[in-house]
Amino acid sequence: MTANVQAVGTCESIRKPVGSSMFKSILIAIDLDEPASWSRALPIVLPMARMGGARLTLATVITDLKAMADQWSPAGYRDRVELARGRLSGLAAGCGDQPHDVLVGSGHVGRGILDLAVTADADLIVLASHRPRLRDYLLGGNAAHVVNHAPCSVLVVRE
Repeated sequence: MTANVQAVGTCESIRKPVGSSMFKSILIAIDLDEPASWSRALPIVLPMARMGGARLTLATVITDLKAMADQWSPAGYRDRVELARGRLSGLAAGCGDQPHDVLVGSGHVGRGILDLAVTADADLIVLASHRPRLRDYLLGGNAAHVVNHAPCSVLVVRE
């Protein structure tokens, strides 16, 4: 039995013009309580962004649990958001002259990252992830949620 295969194009037909970027907007999801989330991801993403001329967005999500502590104090919540924004800006300073933004969301981490990616008009989400543990298989991890529901490409940087 022979297969009937028809070529629809060549590698030449899918190449992008010189100077074009595969990604124009890259969102880096950062857990401010986990240094590995930026220490592993930034060194990989920064050269990609520089080479392609992409804009970086450093983003974090304030979890429901942390936000709940501030539920009776709008000023406390604003302070928490400003603190997170300041910490992201400190990390962004290490990006040098690379164009960047910082965004802070709140809620469930996985959904929050997806919402921030839409806000940033990201065409790539980058996040660091630990090796899956049993509870991740049973409950699902944040990285898995992002990978399964993202409207764009996702790069997961492993430890």
